[in-house]
Amino acid sequence: MRSRYTAFAVGDAAYLLESWHPRTRPARVDLDPGQRWMMLEILRTESGGPFDDTGVVEFRAHYRDAGGRGSLHECSRFAKVDGAWRYLDGDVAM
Repeated sequence: MRSRYTAFAVGDAAYLLESWHPRTRPARVDLDPGQRWMMLEILRTESGGPFDDTGVVEFRAHYRDAGGRGSLHECSRFAKVDGAWRYLDGDVAM
């Protein structure tokens, strides 16, 4: 999760695609150059240890853009593919 947040923060769309699960990976990722990611809070984790095949990370990511400050609150699901964690999908909390 932290590596994907960092990829968003530095604009590394290639890493985001690489770390996405092949079953749910989009054809491309369009990042907003006007959005600046400021901070990541990990709120909760579930499973995701060395002997698990799946895991959940609940997080809040804070950003700033032309409209001001905001945050994204999501529960993300991850799954291992060939021994590497991949982002599967997530539910955005309102």
